[in-house]
Amino acid sequence: MKVVISLGGIFYSDSEKIKNVAAVLDELAESCELCVVTGGGERAREYIAIARALGANETLCDYLGIAQTRINATLLIAALKKAYPEPFRDYREVAMARASGAQGRIAVMGGVSPGYTTDAVAAMLAEYLNADLFIDVTSVDGVYDADPRTVPGAKKYDKLSPRDLVALTMKGLLKAGSRIVIDPVAAKIIERSGLKTLVINGQNPRSIIDAVHGRHQGTEISE
Repeated sequence: MKVVISLGGIFYSDSEKIKNVAAVLDELAESCELCVVTGGGERAREYIAIARALGANETLCDYLGIAQTRINATLLIAALKKAYPEPFRDYREVAMARASGAQGRIAVMGGVSPGYTTDAVAAMLAEYLNADLFIDVTSVDGVYDADPRTVPGAKKYDKLSPRDLVALTMKGLLKAGSRIVIDPVAAKIIERSGLKTLVINGQNPRSIIDAVHGRHQGTEISE
């Protein structure tokens, strides 16, 4: 089973969080072909805020965020027992490494280029590898019609079609450091590829294993 995980920025604030999620990923790699794309988290947003205050445009801010995602990827690799030694920067490089016969190794990537979040990177990687499952691990427990962290009474969706996900994500503003659960680019990739997607809360890292085995309380995106 091929699984691609978008691992949000909630995990990279301290070593214990990184160790805990790395242990889960190492365990999962024993039974799955696993790839992980790391988000930027609060540090990326801090750098982006400073850059904006200095007059930087959104593309430059995106590049700052990408740099932080790659730092986070390196931190995660340091904690993993079964990862390739360096973050990948290209989807084809991941595919070639997987084809080389190195079984049980976890491929880790950060951001790739400006204009979209690492959720979109993960969705494109999943499409390129013909993955069986894409899991977006975030700080909220699914997809809502508004940000539940700021909008009381926001409605959670247990299941969404890819078309409805696209319509929902297009309402948001895509800027560097955005907090949207899934960005519009990722949503369009999910729609065109028919990629089975789960959006789950990662506060308990073992929920990732539960999701792979069909047990989750997040949002499923499928027809």
